[in-house]
Parts: sequence; structure tokens; C-alpha cells
Amino acid sequence: MTNVTKNNKALKVKAPIVEALKLAYENPTYQFHIPGHTKGNGTLTDFKKLIGAKALSVDTTDEFDNLGTLHPATGPIKEAQELAAKAFGAKKTFFLLNGSTAGNLAIAMGLTKKGQRILTNRNCHRSILTGMIISGAEPLWLVPKRFDDWGIWGNVTPESVEEALSTHNDISMVWITNPTYEGVVSDIKSISKICKKYNVPLVVDEAHACLWNFNKHLPTPALQLGADAVVHSLHKTGGSMSQSSMLHIAENSMLDVAAVEKALKLLHTTSPSLILLASLDAARANLESQKGKRQIERAIQNAKYLRREIEQMEHIHDLKPDFGYMTDVTKIFIRADGLSGKRLESILEIEFGIEVESASDAGLLLLSNLGNTRSDMEYLVKCLQKIDKSHYSDIYYMENKKHMPMLTPIIKMSLREAFYSEKETIPKDLAVGRISAEVIAECPPGIAVLLPGELITEEHLPYLTDYDFIEVIK
Repeated sequence: MTNVTKNNKALKVKAPIVEALKLAYENPTYQFHIPGHTKGNGTLTDFKKLIGAKALSVDTTDEFDNLGTLHPATGPIKEAQELAAKAFGAKKTFFLLNGSTAGNLAIAMGLTKKGQRILTNRNCHRSILTGMIISGAEPLWLVPKRFDDWGIWGNVTPESVEEALSTHNDISMVWITNPTYEGVVSDIKSISKICKKYNVPLVVDEAHACLWNFNKHLPTPALQLGADAVVHSLHKTGGSMSQSSMLHIAENSMLDVAAVEKALKLLHTTSPSLILLASLDAARANLESQKGKRQIERAIQNAKYLRREIEQMEHIHDLKPDFGYMTDVTKIFIRADGLSGKRLESILEIEFGIEVESASDAGLLLLSNLGNTRSDMEYLVKCLQKIDKSHYSDIYYMENKKHMPMLTPIIKMSLREAFYSEKETIPKDLAVGRISAEVIAECPPGIAVLLPGELITEEHLPYLTDYDFIEVIK
């Protein structure tokens, strides 16, 4: 455990932003600065009652109350980022607002240029493509394995990366999503060795894997396997508040750290929320603490318990690493015989009051989180057992809608050229054969159905049932 001090016979992990915010709360001042609600006095009473007066009283931004600044990082914010870098094994860590999207945008803006080719998987998050639209870089698609029975994308193989790098000598970066949204893990160690062989930097969008560094029973994090940069969505599984994430630059990274920092300064708000920044500081401190480590172990054991119970069921199945890949045990993707994932989701929510992470055509994703108790899991198991023994009909397919994009694109124009071309909006029924001018990527999981410059085909239509009109190149 890093940076610990004795405190009433317990080990306390240092959290500098949390401590500075607490000090500011305990020593109030007369406030003649932003935010204008002035410690909650100028807000709707019902809202104040809902979230609490204390939360509003600490809703401030940087530069006040000796809290430091985000750009450039100073004071407690700088110290908190340094502690995070040490905890995650990075040379430099940046706190992100607007999620890992901000980190992906900064990497693209700061490190890629117009016309450069970036090797990335088709199931990457939309923010990576948004970054390329801004910079002018172009994706060279890696098409991962498809797990057809499960209706999801699988792992990226080292062989596919080597083949691309050996065939194309103009690739300037390899950008891999690992794990997938459903927890499928690629062989980053081998991919990293291949990237080093060709002297190409490796960036890993590890948004869904911020716990890996804190428990040996989880997969090895990319920073330990040779990646040059990694993003982590602490708000997804690490315990921070929604919208807060981290970007890590590796110790021996070949990337230009200053260029990334300049891009972040352009992208970030000039009034960063100290509550969100403090929640990142608190999440890191918690993950390093003995309590946090127990929570991670509990999440793993809860997930194993749930999987064991599902494997005793007749009609409900969980995705297991039994055909040449790894998974993150805490991400449980399940499917039920005769039911779409969306239908199973609706049964759980309407009849049992259970909300899941997401659902697609074939199955749904459950997360075993830091805050879930064993009783949570026992209730979930009882509900799944009832469903397993019942005879539910699947009415969802009547909508003729698909939810997990599994298409190989037909590229007609570059991303940036198409995005900035003259456009027109037409009825969806007339769009087949036209070239898309917009990004269509529903969240979750934010995987592209269509990108600017791609040909619209009949295969796209089942993914577009919520769209009456489509923006196309004029």
C-alpha cells in the first residue's frame, strides 16, 4: 500500500483532493465567485433536498479554497494525479472529466494527424472515431473474432495485428479496446511485442478494466504488458462518480506527453468540478485500501457464485472462456434459450425490479460491482432460477431490431472528408446506396453502426429502427 500513515491503529490511504475539500467545507468563506448557486443557496429547494445541502456546499471548481488547478495541475490536484500514477504503474496520469471520451479525444488530437492510418478494432468506442474526425486520421479496421452464438465481438488476435503491420507500412498507431464491453480479453502482451517489433505505439482503451491492477485474480493490466497509454473509466467499475476517468501514460512510452496535455487543455472545461475530481481521488484511495481490496475480492467471489449457479440452470447460460480467449470474471454475459437479450432484460426489470448493464440481440450483461453484496447476488440467482423454469415467450423480435453492430464497413470516403462534406437529410427508406454523413453509434456500448464515408446497405436497416431520417452526403 502506498503513502499510508498510522491513524487510530488503522492504515489510512492519502486522498489529497478529498482532504482539501473537507478542509474547505469545515472552514467556510464568504463566496463571491462561481458557481452562482453559492453553496446551494440559489438552487431549487426540491433539488437541494434530493442531493443534500452538503453536496451543494462542496460543489466548487479549481483555483478556490487552496484546491489547486487542473491545467496545469497544481496543489492537491497535482498530488492526487501523482498518487494515481503510482497506484496504476504509470509515468503520468491525467484526471479526466467527460469520461474516457476526453482521454481518447486527447490522444487522437494530440498524437495523430491528417492522413495517418490508425489500426483499430471495429468494435472500438465512438470517441476514438470522433477523435479521428477531429484530427483527420483514418482507421484501418481490425475485425475481431465474432462469437456468433452470443451475438458479440470477441478478441483481437496478435496474428491479425502482425498481418496488418507487415502489410501496411504507413500505420502510425495501434489502438485496441481491451476488454470488450462484455469482458472478452485479448492477448495484449503478444500484441505489444509485435508493436515494438514494428516501432509503432500501442494505445489500449481499457475503460472497463480499472480494477485489474488491484487483484491478482483479474487479468494483467495493459500498462504492465507494454502499452504506451491507457484510459480507465473509474466511474464504470472503480467507484468514482459518473463522468470521471483517468488517462495513464506508461513509464517507457514513446508518446509525446506534452502534446497529450495540450490537447486535454483544449478539451476540458475551464471550470472543472471538484466533486468529480475528488471522487477520482477517493476511488484510487479506496482501491488501494484494505477495504477496497476486500470489495474487489467480494466482487470476484460474487461473480463466481453467480456463474456457478447459472451453470446449474437448464435454459440460461453464461459466456465462459472455453474456446481460446480470456474473460474478466466480474462481467457476466448471459443468454436464455428462446429469448432475446432484450426480452430477458424486460422480464428482469418489470417482474423482478432488476436493472442490468445492457442487453443486445442474443443476451445481456451483468456486472458484479464493488458495492454489490452477496444478498444482491442471491436475489438475482432466485429470479434467474424462476425464469429458467418458466415458459416466457419472446415478443421482442416482432420489432425487427438489432442492437449489437456486427457489420464490416464499405468505405467510400475518408471520415473527415465525409463529416465536413455538404449533406442532406433523407428518409431512412431512401438511404440504401447512399454514403453516410453522420456517426451512428448507440450507447451502450458506443460501437459504430455507421460512420461518415461508409456505404449504407440493407444490412444496416435492422439497426436503424429508431431513426426516421439519415444524414447522407449530398
